[in-house]
Amino acid sequence: MTENAVTPKAFGTLYVVATPIGNLEDISQRARRVLGEVALIAAEDTRHSARLMQHLGIDTPLQACHEHNERDQGDRFVARLLAGDDVALISDAGTPLISDPGFHLVRRARSAGVRVVPVPGSCALVAGLSAAGLPSDRFIFEGFLPAKAAARRARLSALREEPRTLIFYEAPHRVLECVADMAEVFGAERPAVLARELTKTFETIRDLPLAELRDWIAADPNQQRGECVLLVGGWPEPVGEDALSAEALRVLDLLLAELPLKRAAALAAEITGVRKNLLYQVALEKKS
Repeated sequence: MTENAVTPKAFGTLYVVATPIGNLEDISQRARRVLGEVALIAAEDTRHSARLMQHLGIDTPLQACHEHNERDQGDRFVARLLAGDDVALISDAGTPLISDPGFHLVRRARSAGVRVVPVPGSCALVAGLSAAGLPSDRFIFEGFLPAKAAARRARLSALREEPRTLIFYEAPHRVLECVADMAEVFGAERPAVLARELTKTFETIRDLPLAELRDWIAADPNQQRGECVLLVGGWPEPVGEDALSAEALRVLDLLLAELPLKRAAALAAEITGVRKNLLYQVALEKKS
């Protein structure tokens, strides 16, 4: 294979291959070629992937590599790689290891000195982010939230003041209660997007404040079906008086009672370390 040019002859290469998340036209030419040329495909669900291989006209043997056997069976794939066979790793849909199995196999392969090559393609979190209209320069991916309500709310509470765009995967039967918890923890007005069934026939991308998104999902049972990506705008950094600690406000109030506004703001900045311009703006608001 072309990519084997710098791989030691004694070892094969492990290809981490992205497959479509819905629309089968999203398979890349490179992915199709690699899947047809490797000696073995490690698949999350061989029955599911067999249908994709049949569609692509590929007859490469499939062996299971899923969350229940990956730790115990990973050595058999590494053994094939060390024997010189090329192996492709795929999940049921999208990019392997992204909330899917494969991490343990990739780590074992790298530890054994095997070359690991990504073959990029579809990824639901990236697809959702690209169309959500939320800030995409900085974001974090949290995967699936805990299934139990108390643990889910605790995780959300820990993310309440995260300024980056938040991205989650969620099971369709939990999406409504998840969005309801988000509205309670993050606030009803926090912007959010439900990206559902991406690239599929009933693809839906809906952006609303969290409370409105919760009500919209509750009113339409169809929105509680299929694969769901939830994206939430980051925590908006407070401005003006809301951005100041209680101690900074106390100092400013004391100084305003004795000094002109500009001098009070400057001195409060020296005492508290808060920016003078911010203190001055808050002082103006107080005087007005």
